Amino acid sequence: MESGLMLGGVDRYLSGPQLARLVAVGPGARPYYRALARAMRSLILDGRLPVRVRVPAERHLAEALGVSRTTVTAAYDRLREQGYLESRQGAGSWTALPDAGSMGTDNPWIAAADDGLLPLHTAAPSAISSLPGAIAFASEHYPRYALGMGYDPVGIAPLRRAIAARYTARGLATRPEQILVTTGAQQAIHLVTAMLLSRGDPVLLESPTYPHAIDLSRMRGARIVPVGIPDGGWHLDLLTCAMRQSAARLAYVIPDFQNPTGHVMDEATRAGLAEAARQYGTTLVVDESWAELAIDEQPAVAPLAAFDTDGRVITIGSASKLWWGGLRIGWIRTTAATVGRLAVLRAAVDIASPLFEQLVVVRLFEGIEESRAERARALGASRDVLAAELAEHMPDWSFTVPRGGGSLWVRLAGPEATALADAAACHGVRLAPGRWFGVDGTLEGRLRLPFTQPPGVLAEAVRRIAEARVKGAYGARPAKPLTPAL
Repeated sequence: MESGLMLGGVDRYLSGPQLARLVAVGPGARPYYRALARAMRSLILDGRLPVRVRVPAERHLAEALGVSRTTVTAAYDRLREQGYLESRQGAGSWTALPDAGSMGTDNPWIAAADDGLLPLHTAAPSAISSLPGAIAFASEHYPRYALGMGYDPVGIAPLRRAIAARYTARGLATRPEQILVTTGAQQAIHLVTAMLLSRGDPVLLESPTYPHAIDLSRMRGARIVPVGIPDGGWHLDLLTCAMRQSAARLAYVIPDFQNPTGHVMDEATRAGLAEAARQYGTTLVVDESWAELAIDEQPAVAPLAAFDTDGRVITIGSASKLWWGGLRIGWIRTTAATVGRLAVLRAAVDIASPLFEQLVVVRLFEGIEESRAERARALGASRDVLAAELAEHMPDWSFTVPRGGGSLWVRLAGPEATALADAAACHGVRLAPGRWFGVDGTLEGRLRLPFTQPPGVLAEAVRRIAEARVKGAYGARPAKPLTPAL
């Protein structure tokens, strides 16, 4: 008998024909090695191919599949890079799972922009119509800043004034010295977690939540305390109980059009959460990246920081969702003393955010209400088309249509999100399975579908997803690449 790895006293391995029957990659899949790697990864994730099982040698699988050995070698190499395959010289290769903090090289945030797939893995919007005028404004005013040193660690004064004025208009009195401009909301979250979290500290995270918040907590070596968000929204008692029992040093929440559920936290829950944070000594990090993206009319809700009485609520905002995904300007609202601490900390990263982009955002703030109205019209049209197409083509899926934000949080017919994402990729659509948004690899029965693409692109994407479901795991032919309309 062919020798294999002794795993707990059992010699477990698959032959070439056995694995070939399991992967079932369509002969027309292109590139074939990627489809083969996706197929094996999906088998491992859903348990059909157990961890620590020896896979056949490359030449044996190649013979069974009727492809070149080079193709199988490329697929195995990809799986090793992603952490789903481990190898040792002279012992062969066996299945594995990547560490909990890794999403592999199929990470949606680093997927190739020119791979021909419709990008339904990301909720980044296209540019607002006022962006060219704001760029012209920045070009005109840029030269006068050449008289100085060209950067300010806390952000240029006109932008800090504009951000502070916007908070004040929303019912949260704010001074410019309470604002730190960052290079996107992602850097803002990174700076705050770096300042507040040490290895082993408990951090409370919603589940589901923004994937990068999970990544950053793990990078800091923090102990993640997940709190589930039911379909109807937050339960204050679950949040406060988790805060008390874990003695969480930090809690990261998205109260406005929560990513990915789309929920909006009511004022009573905001007030209760701020009170609990004060009582249990927790700092609340409030991500408002989606706060300006209301589509339907709804009662105004005060920012969560409006209920803060002792400076323990740190608010994060972003220009990328309202105005353009490529505009990497964000900000932090906190106490003036904390702004100073964060400015010193960020000096080890980039010293200051780009001046030109800050000037662009200064101009955009002047027309923020027009931008909100334009974005609401576009997102509303796309949201309604996506919801209608899903109801027609996937009637066994369920979701609540949010009143704003940028995505639907869809409940699938079963725990099939990862397999569906693999299948959809072979039909020209890149998806974000629910497990990306869970802190413990769960949520396989969920899918985040953004409506930040134009209606025509969304209709085509749903058609392709439906086709992928009908044809099974990896389809019989590749889909034609489609260039999304702008």
